[in-house]
Amino acid sequence: MVSMKDIATKCNVSVATVSKALNDRNDVGEETREYIKKTAKEMGYSPNSLARALRTNRSYNIGVLFVDEGRSGLTHDYFANVLDSFKAVVEDHGYDLTFINCSKKREPRLSYLEHSRYRGYDGVVIACIDFSDPEVIELANSDIPLVTIDYMFNNHSGVVSNNYAGMMELVRYIVSKGHRKIAYVCGEDTAVTRNRLAAFYKVLEENNIEIPDDYVMHGAYRSINRTEKFTDALLDRPNRPTCILYSDDYSAMGGINSVRRHGLSVPEDISIAGYDGITLAAKLQPSLTTIKQDTQAIGEHAAIKLLNLIEHPRTEALEQIVVDGTLVPGKSVAEINK
Repeated sequence: MVSMKDIATKCNVSVATVSKALNDRNDVGEETREYIKKTAKEMGYSPNSLARALRTNRSYNIGVLFVDEGRSGLTHDYFANVLDSFKAVVEDHGYDLTFINCSKKREPRLSYLEHSRYRGYDGVVIACIDFSDPEVIELANSDIPLVTIDYMFNNHSGVVSNNYAGMMELVRYIVSKGHRKIAYVCGEDTAVTRNRLAAFYKVLEENNIEIPDDYVMHGAYRSINRTEKFTDALLDRPNRPTCILYSDDYSAMGGINSVRRHGLSVPEDISIAGYDGITLAAKLQPSLTTIKQDTQAIGEHAAIKLLNLIEHPRTEALEQIVVDGTLVPGKSVAEINK
């Protein structure tokens, strides 16, 4: 195994100079620094992560706590894109990502906090989980730097999509098309769902629109089967809605299936809208009306905030960052006579 001493001998410099060059210290001339780096690469040198951890008191490893109850894992378009953006930023700063082991089959099973301490994570990002879980709260109350995505703890930094504003813009657009009989198949009872529901009712109130209570149904995020059944119930009503909103674009496909099984067309007979703006939404026929969430910005903000909390703990302020989405009109919402 090539050591820094070997590189120093080859370059005719001290080991200290090699160390400074490989760590991009500015007290080594640029020409010397580049020469040492080039020589190290040619010799097949790779830094010893354990030695670096001992030297810097950091593992350069960040834990990811991601538990998707729908078992879609990293095929979950929204969170997959957010984490991909997060990963690109932290890796550019020399950090690795490791998923926190959530398996209940592991023996002995470690709590999220115990696993994080065992792995020596410098920080943790939490996404797509039950934030009321005692183990999550225990981790959040620890001294490990932490950032949440799509949820806000009072004493931690978090990054959320502006779900309230996004839903208001979407419903206002639908109302502007003449719709007053608007149903909403929303997700589970989470902070995201509550914010979207509040915005949904707010726009209806602004426009003096009253809907039956059972026009709002609590389904599940990313569940085609469940939204298909809920849509069946809405379409079988004698006073069926003219437009149905869904918790996410993926779930909206269940609605489209139901509409077509009833011998109806989107948007000629029933208008449909989703949420998230996944790539597939634009590929559907007709293209889906939706709110595109800025997953790249959400991931980047979360990464930068966590890195600053790790590297500048005394000066980095706790912050709640809200990222706006964008309306994608699509073709799935028809204009009807007002």
